[in-house]
Amino acid sequence: MFLRRKHSQKDDSDQRDSKVSELRTAIGPLSGRSAKYCTDACLRRYLEARNWNVDKAKKMLEETLKWRLSYKPEEIRWHEVAHEGETGKVSRANFHDHQGRTVLIMRPGMQNTKSAENNIRHLVYLLENAIMNLAEGQEQMSWLIDFTGFSLNTSIPIKLARDIVYILQGHYPERLAIAFLCNPPKIFEAFYKAIKYFLDPKTAQKVKFVYPKNKDSMELMKSYFDVEDLPGEFGGNGTLKYDHEEFSRLMAEDDVKTAKFWGIDDKPYHIANGNGHSAAEVAPEPAAPIAQRVS
Repeated sequence: MFLRRKHSQKDDSDQRDSKVSELRTAIGPLSGRSAKYCTDACLRRYLEARNWNVDKAKKMLEETLKWRLSYKPEEIRWHEVAHEGETGKVSRANFHDHQGRTVLIMRPGMQNTKSAENNIRHLVYLLENAIMNLAEGQEQMSWLIDFTGFSLNTSIPIKLARDIVYILQGHYPERLAIAFLCNPPKIFEAFYKAIKYFLDPKTAQKVKFVYPKNKDSMELMKSYFDVEDLPGEFGGNGTLKYDHEEFSRLMAEDDVKTAKFWGIDDKPYHIANGNGHSAAEVAPEPAAPIAQRVS
């Protein structure tokens, strides 16, 4: 029985390797950033998202390559979207989950702008940044969403939410491991029902509603995170206060690494502090090795 299972697992692995090769042949020769983007791990994610159907995965991947060519997400720099992040509505946590995955913290109650285009651009920047900071061999990230302060005044329009879902599912397949929605208010339920309509069933299964005072919720959270890292609003013992100036400094440093990875010749620019005044200049410098997880 054990040997049979072992052979079955090997056969499955071989079949999937064959699918990856088949997809690579199907998309044809690539060059530049498209070639860098389409690693074997990348192709596996697109195949996984389309249940290992090569034709469907090819179509999906080609759409992403077109989108990346026109939208150029790897060229977005923090100083271009920093105004969107002044309240800390989306930020990268300074801790990881038990699997070593990058954690994005989202605070919809901190929504501070109305521009759909700028909101999307800010989120895409942080998705790219989170991916760039994934550990070697890790392909996914975790989300913690804190609903403190959420109201009808801070909720984003359904159309914007739909556009965000389209980008996440269409161009970042299999990047989300889990999303915890912490203490969502009753008014969010109708909003989520409308959004869930656009969610792929596999994505919807990754969305978990949790409540810090609920024992089962906290056991689930503990299975993913160290309670000492987890901020208090998520039921943990940690403290995480968003410092826009410090976060801007970290993002500017990461921008140098991103430019080096993609072979982009970025010019030095100034980091604005929390008051919008120039605080320091960042120029390209030798960057420490980074995990090549952008695919």
